[in-house]
Amino acid sequence: MNKIECTKLRSFEEAIGLIKDGDKIFISGFGNAGDPKQLIKALVESDKKELTIISNDLGSPNIGLGQLLTKKKIKGLIGTYYNWNTEVAAAYNAGEITVELIPQGSFAEGIRAAGVGSAGFYTKTAVGTELAKGRETKEFDGETYLLQEAIRGDVALICADKADELGNLVYHKTARNFNPVMATAAQTVIAEVGEIVPAGALDPESIVTPHIYVDAIVLRSC
Repeated sequence: MNKIECTKLRSFEEAIGLIKDGDKIFISGFGNAGDPKQLIKALVESDKKELTIISNDLGSPNIGLGQLLTKKKIKGLIGTYYNWNTEVAAAYNAGEITVELIPQGSFAEGIRAAGVGSAGFYTKTAVGTELAKGRETKEFDGETYLLQEAIRGDVALICADKADELGNLVYHKTARNFNPVMATAAQTVIAEVGEIVPAGALDPESIVTPHIYVDAIVLRSC
């Protein structure tokens, strides 16, 4: 078998070194599915601080993503669901962090909008609720819609099943979740993968994230 040479392959330390204090960081995953667990661990163990985490949820207290909050590395959260992590409400009520709640569909579409270069979109979701306070609305055909601006990040930490040596990515079933859209909406994309294969080994029809979006790859250990 030919030797695999992936020029985008980095150590976890090198990859986390691409993150700066104060960055807005996309972190993929839905619960425990499709999240870059070893990148998260490396970020938790790093000296990075004042981070804004853009993710579906923040796990549980002092577990996974939740460790970032426990260790006071977070200044802001943008996401959809924090009920599992009681430390989020406590930190918010104490004025230690900001929290922006976005309905899950609007969250996904807001990230996608950033990836395609759109400034945002109007949606009926959240109209008339607490989440609409202070937000721009507009009438279309006699109905009220809420403006959801595009959601952009400085860095995306994503998780894929495999990469080829160019950096093309494929995902495993529902672990795909937010990974592809986050890869399009950040300036720097770091992908944690389980395997790296030679260029041409992946079925082109199965490639979801083209290599042009991927800046660095880390290979997770078993």
